[in-house]
Amino acid sequence: MRSGHPPSPAGPIIPDAPETAAAAAALEFAREYYSPDVLNHAVRSWIWAEHIGAERGIENIDHELLYVAALLHDIGLAPAYDNVALSYEEAGGHVAIALTTGAGWAPERRQRVLNVIVRHNWTSVDVDLDAEGHLLELATGLDVTGANAELVSDELVAAVLADFPRGDFGAEFLACVTDQAERKPDTAASRIAGAGLAAKVTAHPHESRG
Repeated sequence: MRSGHPPSPAGPIIPDAPETAAAAAALEFAREYYSPDVLNHAVRSWIWAEHIGAERGIENIDHELLYVAALLHDIGLAPAYDNVALSYEEAGGHVAIALTTGAGWAPERRQRVLNVIVRHNWTSVDVDLDAEGHLLELATGLDVTGANAELVSDELVAAVLADFPRGDFGAEFLACVTDQAERKPDTAASRIAGAGLAAKVTAHPHESRG
């Protein structure tokens, strides 16, 4: 099942969200448990991922799965789903499994959404291994630290930040990941925090634009 309407390089700036039960549930869930700034980060990450995929001509993207993964990739940072032992990305992946089970996804596809969410915190994801994981890793890195900012145009950035501003996302995310790193030193949060996250967030080229 492949749903949704990705942008073409010459197409609309903001893609249409998939019109499916799982996509609607993911958005409602994210609105319930994220702060407004983290919600905007999740939506921006999906938009960047879709545009990067279109610009690079990546085919066979499961757009519904990519949307659900993008919307829920940080749900493990929400207090209600902060797992005592698991990394926040793995905890978030299990939340996505629960949501997509309710939406009737097959077991293999439910496992895929967990894999994509876990892999977004890898240092890199091979597109041939996991196209959606590859795109979400690039997109979230771009939105959090400004890595590979050249992958999106100034026109796109201006349009997206007008609708989904950064607000205090950088400071909120830094606080959450630092807390995760201190409590779960063997998880990806520790690597991310120890790799100069604070400086990268402060120097993000989008911070001064909204």
